[in-house]
Amino acid sequence: MRAVVAREMDGRRVSGWVWRQRLAVRGALEDAGFGTEARNQNQPRGSHQRSGLLGDQPFPGLLPKNLSREELVDTLRAAVVDRKGPLVTLNKPQGLPVTGKPGELTLLSVLPELSQSLGLGERELQVVRASGKESSGLVLLSSCPQTTSRLQKFFIHARRAQRPTATYCAVTNGIPATSEGKIQTALKLEHIDGVNLSVPVKTPSRKDILEGVKKTLSHFRVLATGSGCALVQLQPLTVFSSQLQVHMVLQLCPVLGDHTYSARVGTVLGQRFLLPSESTKRKTQRPEALSRVLGHMSGPWEG
Repeated sequence: MRAVVAREMDGRRVSGWVWRQRLAVRGALEDAGFGTEARNQNQPRGSHQRSGLLGDQPFPGLLPKNLSREELVDTLRAAVVDRKGPLVTLNKPQGLPVTGKPGELTLLSVLPELSQSLGLGERELQVVRASGKESSGLVLLSSCPQTTSRLQKFFIHARRAQRPTATYCAVTNGIPATSEGKIQTALKLEHIDGVNLSVPVKTPSRKDILEGVKKTLSHFRVLATGSGCALVQLQPLTVFSSQLQVHMVLQLCPVLGDHTYSARVGTVLGQRFLLPSESTKRKTQRPEALSRVLGHMSGPWEG
């Protein structure tokens, strides 16, 4: 089980362990000069639907193991939810990386076959916006290089202006102390136990910044709570590896299914506190915590 972030776009929601992202594509497309009418509304095969607070859209789920190249192309074709001119939107399952090593099965590696499967001929799809491997949710593709460049520039300018271009929804183990606010901290990548992990830096110096420490910022808002968990909306205004997972740990409310950073939150006599990042071993979240939250997800939320 991984921390999954689900993305929603243009009013459609996708649910999972953590609900990821409203890539602000409606506003982006309109600002960039494109319409947003849906042409196709294909549903992923084998999907199920949830209603209520989490929306009615199918959850793309986890990527099945040992898929062949052809099976992955079929899975992605079935996951297409919208087509408009050169733009294609699909519901990416969690576990599928966008890029990877040569020979690895990734989204980029199968785009030529997917383009052919969708009848695009010589117009090969390119990635405009996509969530990472540990996230499920919508991916925006384009078969027009000019459109791809135009939209990517729009997102770059929006980020520089500190306008959110993505909204994530996450189920957290714990409820933030305030209903909304901002999380601002400097982060760096540190090699711990053979893995590069994001670590907070309290007071970064100019030298730290030059050596790769980055100031990060996210906005959050609690949408609903229940049974010691919360459905939290997150809007990152910067980009850094595992930024949202680390930011929620700093709120003492780790993302459900986050087995990498959640161990940094300790508890003594019912009070939560942060453990040192460098000395905390990664560990699987306690099964009872996952069971408690999942059991409550089928019942009512307060929001």
